[in-house]
Amino acid sequence: MEKNKSSALWFNVVGMSGVNPQSDSFAELALPLFDQLYNFAHWLTQNREEAEDLVQETYAKALKGFSSFQLGTNFRAWMYRILRNTFLTSRTGLRVALTVPLDSEEDGPALALESETPETILLRRSNSQLLQSALDDLPVHFREILLLCEVEEMSYQEIAETLSIPIGTVMSRLSRARKTLRDGLRLRLQKG
Repeated sequence: MEKNKSSALWFNVVGMSGVNPQSDSFAELALPLFDQLYNFAHWLTQNREEAEDLVQETYAKALKGFSSFQLGTNFRAWMYRILRNTFLTSRTGLRVALTVPLDSEEDGPALALESETPETILLRRSNSQLLQSALDDLPVHFREILLLCEVEEMSYQEIAETLSIPIGTVMSRLSRARKTLRDGLRLRLQKG
């Protein structure tokens, strides 16, 4: 996410939350996580507008509940837990809200570097689409643990705190998720 877009969304969150930050400590802890949370939200929702709404709602909830955060504990895991719980709540129908795009601009296509050939671009896109398709087919609990570990590079302890599960469950779920992803990719490659 672009820096100016992150700042605009941040000010929108603070303004819409109806809460005045009691100190700069929330901003100091929360702002560096903005892009990471957006990426995770985008992977979960698979929709840019929904991801923006999810991150905005996460920050609003975190800002309102910041007084309950215990300093010295893992703030990053706390924020991811809020985002995850907000996402799961939205998927179970407990939240009745319309999503409204924050802006109407579309992301343009990425420009190829001169050293790339049409063949390498096609291969990369094909592999990316194959992986994305296999990830999309995973159940949410497998997809989220893979993303937290592989994309967000969280430790097992951070994942356990984020998902509120024991470390042993993190390891076994991660193993099953990797196997399921590997089997899904293998099946797609055999078909293609």
